[in-house]
Amino acid sequence: MSEDKKASFESLPVSEGIAAPRVSNVPLVSGPEPAIRKSVNEIYEHPLAVRYCHWLSSFSLVILAMSGLAIFKLFPSFGPKIPQHDLIHNIPRFFMLGGWLGGALRWHFTFAWVYVATGVVYVGYQVLSGNFRQMLFLPRDLRGVWPVARHYFLARPKPVGTEAYNPLQKLAYTSLILIGAFSVVTGMVLFNPVQFSFLADLMGGFHRARMWHFASLLMLGAFVLGHLVMVAIHGMNNFMSMLTGWKKDPEYVRTGTTPAPVKSKPQN
Repeated sequence: MSEDKKASFESLPVSEGIAAPRVSNVPLVSGPEPAIRKSVNEIYEHPLAVRYCHWLSSFSLVILAMSGLAIFKLFPSFGPKIPQHDLIHNIPRFFMLGGWLGGALRWHFTFAWVYVATGVVYVGYQVLSGNFRQMLFLPRDLRGVWPVARHYFLARPKPVGTEAYNPLQKLAYTSLILIGAFSVVTGMVLFNPVQFSFLADLMGGFHRARMWHFASLLMLGAFVLGHLVMVAIHGMNNFMSMLTGWKKDPEYVRTGTTPAPVKSKPQN
């Protein structure tokens, strides 16, 4: 096929897989190898529901963290065996929200409902659409975690991307769902320890539940920090894809391993 030969790609429903290629008037390169697209290929990687939940939950998490720090600053207790004073001190006011204990609690409880509702919508969409299959960590992904981690932390060669999410990302996002659910359950105990006394007992009491709730904040914070580092490493392409839904020239398309088939129609 000559180099001036053109091809357009039909969009595929998201239900058939993550990829919905939208490429038109793309030159193809002839040769013994499969045709390589010279120009940019775009994959509809993040549906609207996913993007909506991503940004709303991110904003809610920031409000919850800031109001939570204010609550803990004003009531610094993990129980009688842990120091009650100056447990966490010198927190800049910029990182706290609410002003006083009652105000911080109002902010925290209000956005806790937003956080929970967003999580329910997100998980519901993932299950009903089947979109969860691309990011759910499975036992078969375990062997691929170390090669990816070695690339990021030890500057080793990057494994070839064959899916929208690599094994390390799958592990992180699956863990995030579990940590988010854990933060909600521990928060329920703190919100109403009498009604959820059976959960408080499982966690070792009210003070232990507060400790677990704080630990969930630290884990979520660690995820967010790592997430931001990955965004910085991979550039604006990933960031823009979470705004528009479309990712330009993803690696799993360049390597010819799209999760959904790509259809082409040569033009005369």
